[in-house]
Amino acid sequence: MVRSLTPKSNRILRVVTSSPEETQSFGRLLGSLLAHGDFVALIGELGAGKTCLAQGIISGLGVTSRVVSPSFNLIREYEGRLPVFHIDVYRLDDSRDMLDLDYEEYFYGSGVSIVEWADRIRDLLPAEHLEIRMWWDADHDPNTRWIEVKPNGRRYKEIVKALKERWKSESSYTPSKGVR
Repeated sequence: MVRSLTPKSNRILRVVTSSPEETQSFGRLLGSLLAHGDFVALIGELGAGKTCLAQGIISGLGVTSRVVSPSFNLIREYEGRLPVFHIDVYRLDDSRDMLDLDYEEYFYGSGVSIVEWADRIRDLLPAEHLEIRMWWDADHDPNTRWIEVKPNGRRYKEIVKALKERWKSESSYTPSKGVR
């Protein structure tokens, strides 16, 4: 059961999920709202749920094959209702390593790019993108995830607005004053 859905101002959306399935469900809903050229930057520590959320997003984009972390490959490409580029930059030393990967093709192409550990290459991110921060507290509940969705650009403000409305109508939630 989703515990809360909290708008922080009109821009940032905060959601708390209590299971991997709920995290993926939230991701599927987000994926259904994405279009050609959209960019999702996932940020969070190890175990925060970035890959779990990415799996949901990719499923929401119509991909039916198994989605795994691209940690060792750096980039995995999927075909759904449009091309999906799942990128994990955890193993890169810094953003200069991305230059060898022709990252512009993925970041500015016609598909959807989902980048885990995006804070490590912040200087290469498109000016307009959807930033998602995730965190957890294993000492209290190892399944609970806090998800903060921040739009950067008009298109992403529209996505966050639609995401909030649809998540609210498609799930049970409890309004809260905030997270943490």
